Parts: sequence; C-alpha cells; structure tokens
Amino acid sequence: MEPVNAETQPAFGSVLRELRLAASLTLEGLAEASGVSVRGIGDLERGRRTAPQRRTVAALARGLGLSGPGLQRFLDAARAGRDDGYTPVGVRAVPRGSSDFVGREHELTRLTELAVSLAGRRVRGGEGDASTAGAPPVVVAVSGAPGVGKTTLALEAAHRLAGRFPDGQIVVDMRGLDEEAPTPVELMLGVLRALRVADREVLNAGPQGHVHLYRQTLAQRRFVLVLDNARDEAQVRPLLPGVGEGMVIVTSRRMLTGLEGVHRIPLDNLSASEATALLTRLAGTESSRAAAAELRRIALLCGCLPLALHLAGHWLATGRTWPGADLADRLAPTAEPWGSMVAGDVRVSATFDLSYRQLSEPAGRMFRRLALVTGPDISAAGAARLCGQPLFDAEDCLEELVEAGLLAVERDRYRMHDLLRIHAGNKLRAEENAGSTARARKALHDWLLSTAIVAGRWYEPGFGAPPDGWDGDVDLSTADKGRAWLQDESANWLSALRAAAAEGRDATVVDVAEALHWFSDQWIFWGHWPEVFALAAGSAERTGDAVAHATQLNYLAWARLACEGRYRDSLVHSHRALALARDADDKRQQAWAHFYIAWAHRKLAQYGTAADHMSRAGRHFEGVGDAEGGLTARHGIALILSESGHGEEAIAAFHRALEYIERERDRLEPHAVDFARIGLHSGMAYCFEQLGRTAEAVLQLRIAVDLSGRSNNIGVQSRELYRLGTLLLGMKRSAEARAVFARIVTLGPAADPKCARDAAVRLDALDADETAARGLSLVENDQPC
Repeated sequence: MEPVNAETQPAFGSVLRELRLAASLTLEGLAEASGVSVRGIGDLERGRRTAPQRRTVAALARGLGLSGPGLQRFLDAARAGRDDGYTPVGVRAVPRGSSDFVGREHELTRLTELAVSLAGRRVRGGEGDASTAGAPPVVVAVSGAPGVGKTTLALEAAHRLAGRFPDGQIVVDMRGLDEEAPTPVELMLGVLRALRVADREVLNAGPQGHVHLYRQTLAQRRFVLVLDNARDEAQVRPLLPGVGEGMVIVTSRRMLTGLEGVHRIPLDNLSASEATALLTRLAGTESSRAAAAELRRIALLCGCLPLALHLAGHWLATGRTWPGADLADRLAPTAEPWGSMVAGDVRVSATFDLSYRQLSEPAGRMFRRLALVTGPDISAAGAARLCGQPLFDAEDCLEELVEAGLLAVERDRYRMHDLLRIHAGNKLRAEENAGSTARARKALHDWLLSTAIVAGRWYEPGFGAPPDGWDGDVDLSTADKGRAWLQDESANWLSALRAAAAEGRDATVVDVAEALHWFSDQWIFWGHWPEVFALAAGSAERTGDAVAHATQLNYLAWARLACEGRYRDSLVHSHRALALARDADDKRQQAWAHFYIAWAHRKLAQYGTAADHMSRAGRHFEGVGDAEGGLTARHGIALILSESGHGEEAIAAFHRALEYIERERDRLEPHAVDFARIGLHSGMAYCFEQLGRTAEAVLQLRIAVDLSGRSNNIGVQSRELYRLGTLLLGMKRSAEARAVFARIVTLGPAADPKCARDAAVRLDALDADETAARGLSLVENDQPC
C-alpha cells in the first residue's frame, strides 16, 4: 500500500461530513448508529480534532455502513491526520492553525514585523554574508497569567509564519511547573532528534559537544522554535541559539526580565468583544438560542480568559445542558475574578467546577486520577489501568473529557492543561482517600513497568515477541511497535521506575533494566540510561546477588561510555563489575567487564591495554557460548587495530568477524547482526582508503550502503552514500559521484540532514564545473554559447 500523503489527502473532517450526508444521516443519527457522541462527531467535522482514536474511526465506519473503496478512503483520511512516527517527548511539530482563533491582532502584527526584520537583514547582507551569519536570531518572550492563551498565540504565529521559516517549526514543552523539569541537554537532544540529526552525528559530538551541535544545527537553519511553558531564565538561556536566521518564541508566566536582547509581549485577557466573538464561534450553530447580550455576559463572567471561554463554549455547543441565560446565572453567584490570576495562583474557578460537576461518575474519577500522571501525557491504555477500567470504557471517559474541554488529544495521547491538573489534584485529595489513590498509582506503575519489560525484550536475545496470553492493552506485535511504546511512554515508565526504587522494589527495578539493556543501543541519546542503570545497580546490590550487581554495573559502564563519554568514570564501574564477577565465578560478566574496560582504553588511545582486555573478553565469551558477546569482541578487536594504524591486520579482523556472523547466524539476534554487518564493511572501507586501495574501499562502501538500505536504516545509508560519493569524486569518477549524491537527495527526511545538505552542495558544484567546462569547449571551438 502506498503511504498516505497528509499534504494532499482531504481532511478527515470533510470526508466524514461528505460520507455522513451521502448516507442521509444527521449528526444525531450517526451518533446513535455509531455510539460516538454528537459533540465528538461535530468536533471532527469542524476540524477541532484531526486525529481520532482508532476505535472511534472503526465505530464511525460501522455507523456509516462503509465497505470497499469507501471504507479505504475513510481509513486513509484518518491515517493522514495521525503521525505514527516517533516524536521525542515534549517536542513536536507546530500543528495546523486553529479555526477557533480570534483576536490578538496587535501581537500577531508585532511577531510578523520581527519575522520580516530577519528577512530584511538577510537581503541587506546577502545570502551567506558574514554580517548576517554571526547575527543572533530574534527572541520573543510572551508572558501572562495561566490560561490567558500564551501557547495558542505562539502556535498560531508559528503556523502563520511557517512560509518564512522553511527549515522547521518546532514546539518544545519546557514543563516549567513540573517538580523535575527536563534538563536543557535532554531538551536539546529532543530538538536534534525532531530535526532528524542522525544518532551517529550526536555520538561523534560526544556529551561535551551536544550544546555545540545544537547551536550549530540551528545556526544553519531558518526555523521557528517555540519554547513553551518556561519556568525561568535559567531554564531558557541554554536553549537560545547564539546565531542564525531563526525565530524563538518563549512562553512563560514570568516576564523573564533577566534575558537580554529579547522582545517582550505581555498578554492580557481578551477584550470583551474578542471574548464574545470567541464564545460565539465555539458555540457554533447552537448559539442561536443564546442572545448576543447573554453571550457577552457569559464572556465577562469568565473574565474573558480563553481557557474558561473554551469550557463555556463546549457547554453551549452541546446544547443539552443550559441555554445561555441559565449558564450565566449558574456562573454568576460563584464566579471568581479570573482577570486577577497570577502565576502560582491555585484558586479554582466556578468554570472548572461546573465542567467537573457535569461529568459522569467514571469520567469524573478519570479526571481526578489523571493528576497522578507525572509525564506530559498518557495513552488510553495507561488511563485504563489508572482507573481500573476496560480499555473501551476508558476511551469513552477520555472522549467525554475531550468533549468537555478538560483534556486535549494528539496522536492518541491525552494531555491536561496545568491549571486543570491542579484542579484535578485538589479534587482527588478531597474526594478519594489515600488508600484508593495509592492503589491507582500502583496499578499504573505496575502496568508501565511490566509493559516496558515485554516491549524491551523484543531486542533481548532469547526473547522476541510477547509471551502467549500476554494482554497489556497495547499492540506490541513487532519490535518497531515495542520501540514506539517505550519512547512514547518514556517519561511515565521512568517515573514508575524511580518510584519502584524508592519503595525498595529492587527485583522489579533489576528486571526492567535487564529487559531494556539491548534496547538501549537503539536509543542511545535518550538521556536517562545512566540513571536507569545506576538505579538498577543500587537495587541489585541491595538484593545481595553479586552476579546481578556485576551485570548492572557493566550496563552502567556502557552508559558512561556511550551516552556520556565519561571514559574514566566508566572504568570505575567496569573494574568493580569485574571484581564481583570473579568472586562469583561468573565468566559472562567477566567477559562484558573486560569488553567495557577495553572500550574505555580504546577511547583513551591506550591501545595495548585495550587489545589485552578485548582478547580476554573474547575468550570468556567463547567459553560461555555468548554469541552476541563473541561478535562484539571481534568487532572491538578490529576497531582497535584500525584506530591504532594497523590497517592490514584490521581488515583481516573485520573479515573474521563477518565469517563469525555466517557461522553463528542461527544464534545471533537479528538486530545485532544487521547493525554489526554495516559497521564491519564500513570499517573495512576506512582501512582500505587509508591504505590507498580505493577500489576496494568503494566495494566495501557499496556493500554497507546496500545492507543499510535492506534494514531500512536510511540515516546510516545516507552517511555511507556520502562517503562513497566523496571517494568517487576523489578518484575523478564524477558521473558516478553525481549519481550517488543525487540518490542521497532523493532519500527524503529520514536521511542524515547534514549529508543531504552537503550532497546538494556537491551536486551544485558538479553542475557548475560541467557548465564551465562546456563553455570553455565552445570558446575553444569558436562556437557561440
């Protein structure tokens, strides 16, 4: 099946409306036939929700009686609104503009003027001029009370200005109100991942170079970066690019006066006329029952605060609860002065209470317990465990909360506004006892950790698919789906792991870390592996199991090496692991300890010591029959020889590693084999090139390119292609080089962005050389150009 193109595919809402009308169904009729609420269908048709739940899509398809091509078209439209690719937690693309946006014309004009000033600076300086290359990006701080619409304004501006910033529009949730907000480096890595900077480029930069790589990447792009919900200047300052043609919009409850060179836009509540217009638009066609004067009265009672207006608009749009005058009367006696709210004010408005009291009992419980979610969002399956409900019932409750305006949904994940989370926490403490709250939290944590184990074991040798009978309400039928779940839920399962360690559930902590050990190679730059394995090492030590303790110390040594580049610190853990493994007479963990000791010494250019420990690792792996260990040791020996200048010996070692793969294929984990073979052929190409045997280097690179393509590792493939093109160019094989560079450009967004940009530059240079050569030939032959 061809992939759905979201740019050309009709919006889901328009397809839904077209099919409903073709079936001669009213909103109420389709709601009755499908079980989806009138409000839910209306929001989908109006585009207020663009990514419906899969169960909702299935229910609507049944209600519409779809089959054949009509059903396929319906499903394609639903898929087009859903991004199934991984996005780092808290980092996402700017969504489409909101049809409900009103007002803020002065602020939008100011933001547009600042964007235009960037373009003017570029025109005056000329493309690539040094005077513009060293200039800082435009930084704008949007400040205001909670619920005033800071994020909405920033996203609307980013959407409207997207044409001026073709290299990306990214939103970063700074989670400034969280007790443990993400670190600046964690957020930087998320932005780099969203911009498709390849893992190897991040690895080559090393932990000390992450800040430089982040700034360098943004300096080369014309982008909009929204730093949303910032706590203070200290959290924002590291994420501000030093130079470039981008625009950064920071939203915060504080004015961030400590930041220099920043344009500031303070945001107040909407005017009475803007608030009334927003309420009228939100209420839709149902608002005819409320006179304009009543809508204005409701808007004023909501303090013209956008968050409160959205809730009131939802009530009016349903048309089932109150007419406008009744709603105004219910708000009036207890309405609080929303306009006086400041950052940190936790008073709850009558607006929130009215919304909460209208919920069904299960949805009310769901609302309260969502306050227990520590991550920025949660899936329906996680919410089900939190409330002890079947998945389908939990989805109904979540949909009810979305329809009531108390919850937002994006990519099948649910997110609650900060003020609503505070309100939910207050309701939880007031209406549920400590015992039921603790049980709900434990049910969620148990599910998160047990699912993490099952998902991670896709990458663990000897495991693979979930065991028969496993039912965790999550589709983990492939390794890619396991990876997606671990990444989407990372903030939540990490929090659950921390809680388990604090509660002394040491066996559980060790089990989770053990299951995620091989998966960690697939996601090196997440940022939390040192913490995961440090927690597990501590838990293993408390159990008194020396082998488990040595194992987790070895994993921690890996994390210090691969994730942080702290080679000497890594040696402390690996040497301690080696001592424990020797005392316990465990040869496998001795082998891994020697392997990590060798790795650290190789990085420290102490090749003799590295070779000695790597040889010991290989012998131990052979003795215990550890196939993956045997492969990594052979690869490690080849790398040591290559980096120490022994090219011929290194080539022989690379060949022995490849022969080992063929001999032990049935015992090796497939993901490990795929990645190793690419690295082995790439390593041989490097050696051949250093030895001046360029034809053989070309052959090895072509093999590496082919292998990376077969395993769908497009990022690695683009890098190997670029090496190949550069080598061919140096060999004066320009036509072949041109074909290779052109291939990189056609790989699309999955390619390494730097390789794609450099390949395009190479192509331009080749075209220019060809044009110049053609012109010289014409002149020499006395022919007109």
